[in-house]
Amino acid sequence: MPKSILMLRHSAGYEHSYLPDAEVALKAIGEVEGWKVTTTHQLQKVTAQTLAETDLLIFATTGNLAFEPDQKKAIISYVEAGGSFFGIHNATDTGYDWPEYGQMIGGYFDGHPWHQQVGVIVEDQQHPATRMLGERFDVVDEIYTFKEWDRQRTHVLMRIDNETVDTSKASRDDADYAMGWCHDFGQGRVIYSALGHPDELWSQSWFRQHIRGCMSWSLRLED
Repeated sequence: MPKSILMLRHSAGYEHSYLPDAEVALKAIGEVEGWKVTTTHQLQKVTAQTLAETDLLIFATTGNLAFEPDQKKAIISYVEAGGSFFGIHNATDTGYDWPEYGQMIGGYFDGHPWHQQVGVIVEDQQHPATRMLGERFDVVDEIYTFKEWDRQRTHVLMRIDNETVDTSKASRDDADYAMGWCHDFGQGRVIYSALGHPDELWSQSWFRQHIRGCMSWSLRLED
């Protein structure tokens, strides 16, 4: 059976223009890999029943999501019981009224002080999501900082090269600005990439390889 992937691209806050490009990219990756990728903006599509038939749940969401309590419980239970979750860019800019979600994904958006070319240091060069990126790369993106995030609770994949930004614009006392991480949550797998704001990234080969690697790791197809 092909892997079944469900992407929720709901905007209860800011509507990112990259979302249609992400849908196209994810479906193209799925076609190559033999995965069934379904995308939706409808919150009611995410239920315990649909999750029971889903191998990977992807969020590209903003704002407080108007899920019913049973939907929230189903999502957290799905991951805790062994499901896979992948958060793209603004997936940390959501669920502020849902603390279990913040615990699951690892933290919340706390501003984007830089929208420019930045250097990114790859901390784990062997991971499926980052091994195509080398030791360091440059990218133009909208760079998030995070609150309620601690590298002791997750595995950092990449971080900002602080020499390439004005850190006085940001708010973390530890100046630790991760750009991607992954961890277990219960029996499940969670991965997050902060990249993806510019529309044009989604058509670039290296970025699609990165997204594919995030999906493949969370699906337990690669370690």
